[in-house]
Amino acid sequence: MTTEQRITINGTEVWLQGQGDEVILMLHGWPDTRALWDGTVTALQDSATCARLTLPGFESGPSATGLEDMCQLLRQIVDRISPERPVTLMLHDWGCVFGYEFAMRYPERVARVVAVDVGDHNSSALLREWGLKEKLSVMGYQVWLALAWQIGGSLGTRMTRAMARWLRCPTEPERITHKMNYPYAMQWLGTAGGFKGAAQIKLPMPLLFVYGERKPFMFHSSKWLEKVAATPGCVVQGLPCGHWVMVSRPEAFHARVREWLWGGA
Repeated sequence: MTTEQRITINGTEVWLQGQGDEVILMLHGWPDTRALWDGTVTALQDSATCARLTLPGFESGPSATGLEDMCQLLRQIVDRISPERPVTLMLHDWGCVFGYEFAMRYPERVARVVAVDVGDHNSSALLREWGLKEKLSVMGYQVWLALAWQIGGSLGTRMTRAMARWLRCPTEPERITHKMNYPYAMQWLGTAGGFKGAAQIKLPMPLLFVYGERKPFMFHSSKWLEKVAATPGCVVQGLPCGHWVMVSRPEAFHARVREWLWGGA
């Protein structure tokens, strides 16, 4: 059995489970919590210390956390849980957006990155690859969620749960609330400063990028994918599933992660 420790850093609870000097910090996206990584922690905790949190505001805390404040919080967390060596980031969805920015701002604190299903989200190459149908689809669900966040209350939560059902989210509906939508409000309404200050995705450390192949549109451009695949130390892996790869294809995902991190150990 491995021990479980909970610490609070600047109002955010961080769960630590596992053994080993390497620390893997896991960041989820919408409409999830740290529970998204339950199976991944089980799969990896024999070889590393797994750290995870629920993004501030998704359950409690400030109504929205801007990009600068999120990066500062992640710096505080990393400095606390792994003061002597850089961490491995494991990212999904909006966790990719925040995690990429943190890794580019503080490359000395990140050894490598495992990113799931969101790549060069803010690139012109991705925008060019989306056709009119894809652009309208993305705008439709994201603006809906941004407005649900702004409306708030029970109506905002009902709107959010309806969209989650439509998108076939695996998260239990009772866990989903409008509070989880603030990244969409940042994207479309400029809430908490928005994402105008986010850098283009050029990670200076090794990257394993895993994505679902069965989606109506991708969250990465083919140009970016080819560049990552051609970069020494980096790997791309598509799996026959949708957006929540670690839930839909857990065995394949965890096996690929272990192989990349530790040579299949």
